[in-house]
Amino acid sequence: MREQVHYTPFADINEVLAYFRDQLQTLLGDQFLGMVLVGSLALGDFDPARSDIDFIVVTKTELDEAVVHRLKALHEQFAASASPWAERLEVVYVPQVALGPQPPSTALYPQMERGMSLAMMALEPGWVFQCWSLRERGIAVAGPEPRLLAAPADRQAMALAVATIAREWLVAAQTDPSWLAWLVERPNHTFVVQTLCRLLYALATGEATSKPQAVRWAEQSLDPPWPALIQHMLASHQTPELLTPDEIEATVALLKFTLNQGEVAAS
Repeated sequence: MREQVHYTPFADINEVLAYFRDQLQTLLGDQFLGMVLVGSLALGDFDPARSDIDFIVVTKTELDEAVVHRLKALHEQFAASASPWAERLEVVYVPQVALGPQPPSTALYPQMERGMSLAMMALEPGWVFQCWSLRERGIAVAGPEPRLLAAPADRQAMALAVATIAREWLVAAQTDPSWLAWLVERPNHTFVVQTLCRLLYALATGEATSKPQAVRWAEQSLDPPWPALIQHMLASHQTPELLTPDEIEATVALLKFTLNQGEVAAS
């Protein structure tokens, strides 16, 4: 009988984490250094109806193709299971060196996003925030305390990440019709605005936080006109209509503001 674990307040999630802990320790063997729960379960504001289970698995070195193939099979088996979390996992497998203070390299690592298969992908531009979350707020599922796995976050690296993300989105909004068509749908727009709040929070505090907490901070801490603008943009997130031209213009203005703040902090 599997031991009772209490990584989270949710028994079914604890079972999922224990399952992957046991499977991955066996599959990875000496390569396995640690498994750390991150995301909203670690940062707070977890919503069982909407949130995912996010965890990072730390290995000694990069994994070879045969091991990645077995990992993919493990995740495919779980995705085909009856678990309510079968398609609600977000997982990254990285060597410990990737948890250092430098920006992410172009190397490809096994990763899985919600509803997708495990694939080799580059780390996201905001990887520095994941590293901070792992070190400062991560919950050890197996292995040492997370603070022993990751280096302290570098605030300039955070600022560079903020500027990179905001710049990419601003260019897309101005030049990519397909991205703009994605943005004008309310759920996607809400994601963008909440993420920009998280980026601005990180610039101000040197820390990462959940989207809801970042929105509350932005509404209370940013100078006008941003708090009222953010409140207005998010108040209509359940409206079925697409964004209006004025709302698109306001979102572009928030992107420009975030980019400027990031560039100033990074200089």
